[in-house]
Amino acid sequence: MRNDEAILDAAEQTVLAVGMRRTTLAEIARRAGVSRPTVYRRWADVRTLTADLLTREFVALLPGAEAGAPRESGVDRIVRTVAAARAHPLLRKILETDPELLTTYVFDRLGTSQQHILDLLAAEIRRGQGDGTVRTGEPAELAATVLLVAQSAVLSARIVAEVLPPDRLDAQLRAVLESYLRPEE
Repeated sequence: MRNDEAILDAAEQTVLAVGMRRTTLAEIARRAGVSRPTVYRRWADVRTLTADLLTREFVALLPGAEAGAPRESGVDRIVRTVAAARAHPLLRKILETDPELLTTYVFDRLGTSQQHILDLLAAEIRRGQGDGTVRTGEPAELAATVLLVAQSAVLSARIVAEVLPPDRLDAQLRAVLESYLRPEE
């Protein structure tokens, strides 16, 4: 719906301007130019609206399949996506001001975007296993492991930034993923 996109855009603007704690559905409605009931009909609270916003933003970062060996092109896409996620203004704002918002998706359950990522990773792993460029193993398990490593490289990068700046982190992530996914000799 056109209103949904306007509301999500307004939510992003509001969170970037004032952070999650000070974001209200009323302010989002005002910025979107819609009535409060229009927002409340679709989202019960700021957290559910923000969850949908994060899903939209993260899914938009995900590249499609590319030509080339699945492991090599897949690792390259993962590293580029991780770097883009770390630099995304919305995620940076949330990590700076309201990191507890992400706690559920780190410790308790998969979010919609995480499930989408798992599905994409498993499909790419299957493709790589089919042409022999990715090691054997259950694709869903391999995908889950890659997700955990990539998610850590996004969410925990700040705590090691002094020792491992972003460009070096990307190189190390590439090495870890290449090694993990490479077929056994």
